[in-house]
Amino acid sequence: MPPKAKAGSGKKPAPAPGAAGKAKTTKNPLFESKPKNFGIGQDIRPKTDLTRFVKWPEYVRLQRQKVILSQRLKVPPAIAQFSHTLDKNTATQLFKLLNKYRPETKLEKKERLQAIAKATAEEKESQAKDKKPLFVKYGLNHCVALIEAKKASLVVIAHDVDPIELVVFLPALCRKMGVPYVIVKGKARLGTVVHKKTAAVLTLQDVKSEDQRELATLVSASKANFSDKYEEQRRLWGGGLRGNKSTQMLRKRAKAAGQNASAASLGKL
Repeated sequence: MPPKAKAGSGKKPAPAPGAAGKAKTTKNPLFESKPKNFGIGQDIRPKTDLTRFVKWPEYVRLQRQKVILSQRLKVPPAIAQFSHTLDKNTATQLFKLLNKYRPETKLEKKERLQAIAKATAEEKESQAKDKKPLFVKYGLNHCVALIEAKKASLVVIAHDVDPIELVVFLPALCRKMGVPYVIVKGKARLGTVVHKKTAAVLTLQDVKSEDQRELATLVSASKANFSDKYEEQRRLWGGGLRGNKSTQMLRKRAKAAGQNASAASLGKL
């Protein structure tokens, strides 16, 4: 009898001499392996999100570039303050109040003038003149005149006026004259209040007695968010945010130099 193999030796027994090895699969030489190239104008890309490669219209490109530039470049405090807008809940209350004092439309004005003309034609007794109607004031020059005369109760400035130079001086003027002001999102939204496409600035002069409390609430909110923070805002520069590529590059550079990423972002590398 052959001797028994020791247990736990770890050696595999030799294969049987007549055992057939694994058959190798031969590739057809007519079919060449060609690795895919997903460069521009090369192989068809797998289905992915192609938003990055879309050729957008010029106006979309411009507004995107404007946003990116405002993030990358250092923005002076006078312009950077327009990125701090009124919160949504307070803005909703503000526009509710503004919509109560919308100026009359062309049709309403026409009807009013026709009624006056008809009364005059019938030679009715002239009625006592009504009080001056309370409307929201608009138009940059008109609003500036009201602020300088200290007749404005609340000034509403749009954050996206273009060119920004039209309204960049208004916060400083309002603070100098002691007039409360707010910066809200959307010149188009301000425009809807006064039946225009856009409006750079609106001014509330007087309101009815039942709306005095609501106006006082908005004025206190404007002072807390804007007037009282003016000195702080005029020292804060905007922008200076890096993109993903730049951040990753600095991180790699910092890692290679044995520093942390914050040191690299400060421009020490």
